[in-house]
Amino acid sequence: MTAPSDLADRLGLAPGARAIILNADDFGMCHAANTAIVELLTTGHIDSTTVMVPCSWSPEALAFAASRTDLDVGVHLVLTSEWRRYRWRPLTGTGTSLVDADGFFPADVATVERDATDDDVAAELAAQLQAALDAGVDVTHLDNHMGSVYGLVTGHDFLRPVFELAARNGLPFRLPRTMDGVGEDAALQAKLDDAAAAADASGIEIIDRLWSHPFELLREGEPDEETYEQVRDGFIALLRAVPAGVTEIYLHPMIDDDELRAAVDFSAAKRGYELRLLTDPAVLQAIEDEALVRIGWRDLRDLQRSSAR
Repeated sequence: MTAPSDLADRLGLAPGARAIILNADDFGMCHAANTAIVELLTTGHIDSTTVMVPCSWSPEALAFAASRTDLDVGVHLVLTSEWRRYRWRPLTGTGTSLVDADGFFPADVATVERDATDDDVAAELAAQLQAALDAGVDVTHLDNHMGSVYGLVTGHDFLRPVFELAARNGLPFRLPRTMDGVGEDAALQAKLDDAAAAADASGIEIIDRLWSHPFELLREGEPDEETYEQVRDGFIALLRAVPAGVTEIYLHPMIDDDELRAAVDFSAAKRGYELRLLTDPAVLQAIEDEALVRIGWRDLRDLQRSSAR
């Protein structure tokens, strides 16, 4: 297990603290996401969320975030549109390298890495952040939908424009320093080392590690489809394994309703399960038993901006 950075110390946490940020991705994707995430944020069952600004339901999410600037709301930088029936387009228009033949963001990361230009990516990501700021959101951080800026498929990353945007606006960015807990990949770890060094040089705060659990419901549609209890037990095991340092755990909680099932091709049930997880007494008890310290991205933003001063 790689030793954590000094981030927890600089945040003023106790020596050896095991800090977590529970983040809900995909705020603004649909009303089912908004309904779930607003409830979780306002009841304190998650620590932060990030808005998909190009999506059709982002105005509702942005309006809520602007009305509750005490809550941690970031921007989920979008370069992909993965569902077959429900798609979204770039804010910068369709005359760029960021669209497929139908004028939407590509469905997969490989296409983005292969076809998008740095200049088009920089303009689009800046437009997404600016739209959130113009809506009155006190943006606390940036992260990325489907990992499309990391260069994980072809090696072509878009971290330079992301870092420039984050540094210019005094915002931390979701980038883990280590692969701890998600497998061993020497080449990927070397890429993370280089990216972390670039973030440090730009004065951007990043986390020690980034964890989640499987995006899809295991064996979905089969007789032995994964049950809620199995999902819950796996999530509790993940919480118990959190080491010292700062770990973001991201989920996609949504209401499992007709709207969601019309929008997504799979995993509607899993997203409903994740909503249940975050209020499940057994999960809450595990967090308490493990003495996990819950923090927010605002803490990292405040640290970054105070260091810049």
